[in-house]
Amino acid sequence: MGGVRTFLLAVCIMFSSAQLSAGVSRHYKFDITTRSATRLCTTKTIVTVNGQFPGPRIVVREGDRLVVKVVNHVRSDITIHWYPNPLLRVTYLSASYCRLCLSLNGYVCRHGIRQLQTGWADGPSYITQCPIRTGQSYVYNFTTAGQRGTLWWHAHVSWLRATVYGSLIILPKRGVPYPFARPYKEVPIILGEWFNVDPEAVIAQALRTGGGPNVSDAYTINGLPGPLYNCSGKDTFKLKVKPGKTYLLRLINAALNDELFFGIANHTVTVVETDANYVKPFDAEALVITPGQTANVLLHAKPTFPNAAFLFAARPYVTGQGTFDNTTTAGVLEYHNPNRASTKLPLLRPALPSLNDTAYVTNFTSKLRSLADDRYPSDVPRTVDRRFYFTVGLGTDPCPTNRTCQGPNGTKFAASVNNASFVFPSTALLQAHYYSQSNGVYTTDFPDIPPFPFNYTGTPPNNTFVGKGTKVVVLPFNTSVELVMQDTSIQGVENHPMHLHGHNFHVVGQGFGNYDPATDPSNFNLVDPAEKNTAGVPVGGWLAIRFRADNPGAWIMHCHFDLHLSWGLRMVWVVNDGPLPNQKLPPPPSDLPRC
Repeated sequence: MGGVRTFLLAVCIMFSSAQLSAGVSRHYKFDITTRSATRLCTTKTIVTVNGQFPGPRIVVREGDRLVVKVVNHVRSDITIHWYPNPLLRVTYLSASYCRLCLSLNGYVCRHGIRQLQTGWADGPSYITQCPIRTGQSYVYNFTTAGQRGTLWWHAHVSWLRATVYGSLIILPKRGVPYPFARPYKEVPIILGEWFNVDPEAVIAQALRTGGGPNVSDAYTINGLPGPLYNCSGKDTFKLKVKPGKTYLLRLINAALNDELFFGIANHTVTVVETDANYVKPFDAEALVITPGQTANVLLHAKPTFPNAAFLFAARPYVTGQGTFDNTTTAGVLEYHNPNRASTKLPLLRPALPSLNDTAYVTNFTSKLRSLADDRYPSDVPRTVDRRFYFTVGLGTDPCPTNRTCQGPNGTKFAASVNNASFVFPSTALLQAHYYSQSNGVYTTDFPDIPPFPFNYTGTPPNNTFVGKGTKVVVLPFNTSVELVMQDTSIQGVENHPMHLHGHNFHVVGQGFGNYDPATDPSNFNLVDPAEKNTAGVPVGGWLAIRFRADNPGAWIMHCHFDLHLSWGLRMVWVVNDGPLPNQKLPPPPSDLPRC
């Protein structure tokens, strides 16, 4: 029997190696430079990649290796975070084959076997790397095996991602079809924010005074505000379609601090993917997309020329108590009609949900279900090794002596997970972990449950000060984790889009009010839950996720409102090596930036 197991294990590894070698290496160079840009009749200097805003579009196929050399020519430090998890995964194997390999060697099967590559390419500053200083460079090197869909890349230092971002499109392997009808054309649509002033100055002032920051001046579609803003009629993204054709819109929310509704006048779209994971298709008149999320939708053009043009627009979904950018960005959907002279057509506007329409958001997110079929099975952990209960929300810091602060009651705004406001270390946390030099860099006492219980969605406690520290949770390799994230009422309930690096997770449950461990788990979806890398903790509610810690390294989890990230709403999971050679974090690359 041992010989048979050895033979089958060898078959697993050989098949994996053959699949992995099928891809090609695609090389890009990112020169971080500044340039002048004008929007809303305001000209300013912005940080860009290769002078482009938004940045370059990267297109690869599943299984390709991506090698990107980033050269920093500006005064600001820079890092780039890549939304494809920096790991190695083989393309689809049958579910039975997957279970066989899992039983033999402990591999975790998703759409195939997932093998470790490296976490050194993840990008968040002072977590997996020190920033790339002026005049320095760093090569991000990782594979896209086992991943396909719409993803994106962005700066992961302070608020530089306001202009440093772009799409990363991973096409299926050649010959592998989409699980839906092939579209006539594919169009990336990146939603963003525009500040007339330097966004770095905006967050610097907010952190100095302790108050809320000034909001953006506009939202953008592919870098353009659109016709609903003053002095912006010419800065409008236009999409021309042919009657009767189907278009795949690759939507990305790159906004710094706003969840957005998106819709197209007089058109319904079909949602087929979120966060680069296929979902059971469903129709929607509008989508809600949190910062960091992506969604692929099919736009079915009307069968004949409609004698009208249509706005597609985005505006915020708002749940917090602070100020926000209450504006709407728009582009124009035009139908191609070669048999008709150009005339001025009526321009129709979409009816987007109201700014605080939580009912619509809840209904939309409840429809997200993974395909969970033979080709794309759901690998949600059915058993759990570790359970965690995290509160996520705002709080305060004391105002320094002899200072005046603009936060609540003269304090400074802060944010935390389980009342721990994460402090970035002065060296890269992953290096400290790899070399077993955690002393003075981080501690491993991050609390599994809230240290100060209270009625989380009721009357807040009198003491709203947060704790400070660089605390992490350490997980043995291949630990199955269930995490419930609970919104709190401190400084007001709010929807928090939480993003986990290094792993996808399954959204197994959500609800409003305080999570009840006695009754709520009975309603968890363990059959076809949506697989995500970013999901919103409902306003005044909770979100339950499960994931398998099968990717050794140090992985930050944070709110994707960059303001909340700046205030400390973040923590880190440290995943230890596994017993096998391909389950261990390899040494850092020779060009890893130094602090």
